Amino acid sequence: MSVFKKGNNKWYYRFQLNGKEYYRACKGAVDQKTALQYEAIVKAEIMKGNLGILNNRPKPTLKEAIKLYLEYSETNKKSYKSDIVSTNIFLKYFGNINLEDITPARIEDFKRDVKKDTGNKNATINRYLQALSKMLNIAVANEMLNKNPMLLVKKLQENNYKTRVLSKEEENRLFEEIERGYEVVGRERTRKTIYPYIHLKNIIICALQTAMRKAEILNLKWSNIDFDYEYIELLETKSGKSRKIPISSKLMKIFKKILATSNSEYVFVNPSTNSNYIDIHRAFETVLKNAEINNFRFHDLRHTAATRMLEKGADIRTVQEILGHSSVSVTERYTHTNAKSKKSAIELLCS
Repeated sequence: MSVFKKGNNKWYYRFQLNGKEYYRACKGAVDQKTALQYEAIVKAEIMKGNLGILNNRPKPTLKEAIKLYLEYSETNKKSYKSDIVSTNIFLKYFGNINLEDITPARIEDFKRDVKKDTGNKNATINRYLQALSKMLNIAVANEMLNKNPMLLVKKLQENNYKTRVLSKEEENRLFEEIERGYEVVGRERTRKTIYPYIHLKNIIICALQTAMRKAEILNLKWSNIDFDYEYIELLETKSGKSRKIPISSKLMKIFKKILATSNSEYVFVNPSTNSNYIDIHRAFETVLKNAEINNFRFHDLRHTAATRMLEKGADIRTVQEILGHSSVSVTERYTHTNAKSKKSAIELLCS
């Protein structure tokens, strides 16, 4: 049967004509008979269109789908700015083609070309594919497309990254590089010292003192900070649940010092925009390289903070709440035992 009823009590048709599948709701159909009538009308109009008797409606394009997707993203997603970047990449590689021309084969070409041109990691390309799939699903829901071609496309395999802890010696080297001054010569041969990476200092201290995620830190506002009770309240988190993080005495001094001269709603401000930093990836990678710290990501600062709390005797459930994990088992993946702590555990057997 080419018409059927779904759990939402609506009737739908699904059939193929000239090798193309058509699947949509039967508007106004209240039973099987009226659904079949609706389907017959649709088939007739399609046939007339194919024969040139009726003017075909303009075919939906990628730009139209992007417009719809970004409207949805701005209202419903936290990744709106990232989605803007992704959709610009779609236009660059696909052009403003008709949606129906975005085939699995074209998406495979997109995967290959982006990886070749940008050198991005598989995880990054998979984020683009995820955004593309969501956009095409929205297009299907709005009857701009019959089905999502991403259903036939596999994502790239991601290598599991082994998280690690920043050692105290590495931490010292990292801050030395952040605080390093560089002498430059001006147009009139005047010399001055600049500190191109100093903006990273307080951001990284915040990460090590709170175990917050990078996006949570870069988007941190003064309205999130309670100076009376000394805690940060994050309302928009990865889990969707708000959480409160106590502020250490070290970090509280930094916050108060920044606030004394701030005229922005954000805590960590890009002086060229007087708004928050969108990303600090390039600067962070540079200081890591200069400090000879290998295989380390910003997210590992969160891992480091959690590990240090646990190693110094913090209760794992308390650390779980600070990190905002849904269960203790997730927090346990952040625990890290070194050779010294293992040796101490073994020595307990001698007593």
